[in-house]
Amino acid sequence: MAASPPTTATTPSFAGSIRVGMGQLLVEGGEPERNMERAAQMIAEAARQTCDVVLLPETLDFAWTHPSALTEAQPIPGLYSDRLCQEALRHQVYVCAGLTERGADGHNYNAAILINPQGEILTKYHKINLLTVEQPFYAVGQTLNVVDTPLGKIGVNICADNFLDGLSIGHTLARMGAEFILSPSSWTVDYSITEEDDPYREKWVKPYSILAQLYNVAIVGTTSVGYIVGGPYEGKKSVGCSLAVDASGIRAQGTFNEFAGDLVVAELPRPVRAEKGTQIGEMLLRKGFRFDVLPG
Repeated sequence: MAASPPTTATTPSFAGSIRVGMGQLLVEGGEPERNMERAAQMIAEAARQTCDVVLLPETLDFAWTHPSALTEAQPIPGLYSDRLCQEALRHQVYVCAGLTERGADGHNYNAAILINPQGEILTKYHKINLLTVEQPFYAVGQTLNVVDTPLGKIGVNICADNFLDGLSIGHTLARMGAEFILSPSSWTVDYSITEEDDPYREKWVKPYSILAQLYNVAIVGTTSVGYIVGGPYEGKKSVGCSLAVDASGIRAQGTFNEFAGDLVVAELPRPVRAEKGTQIGEMLLRKGFRFDVLPG
């Protein structure tokens, strides 16, 4: 086996910046109206703080794996996505949020949408790296997309798509030219876990940092807060810890907090990504990344 090429230290290049409001929402299982009202309030607060983008949690309508979603999920466009579009238009901000979608094929999907300030859905994504416990609730997504906006090229994924074992999804978004990856999330722990035991420092900082440093992209994940009621994770809790990472390190991080919502604002320089296509592979080789090594 040939020796790995030496890692080449590079200084990340940036141009301009955007303000992302990470809206850590209290998401109540099976209470979509209350959850949507809190989402609207968070969007308004982010606009007051001059955010360009508001990133909200995963499945903020019914909550992640809540049984009510099996029978009450709405299409996109539909009742809940329309509400978010109205709020984006009212406050003239981009909104990225996780919802449960009843697809035209009859399946439910763990979905995320990106809405522009004109209230239009720019892209919709279905989560691919589904946990085993959520597979009875959602079908596996089959597409990835990156959209051009005045803020930069934005890709969208969801929560466990950024696990180390699902990081190929982020690699692909970066290969597609993403400068920012927005990830509605719902990070959960056992009810007994406290701030002193916070397990998320390395679980999320590490994979976010891998993508950020390899490709010079910014990755932002916003998570819900509150105790989980109903479904396979009943009794566990969502604890915030929303995270924004770019090639220079952690830009912003929410507190470990299961009790109340909070808006965490991240000022993110827009990465300059000159490489395209095979140039990206050449850049990765210069950084010591290996394409030809099988697991030991």
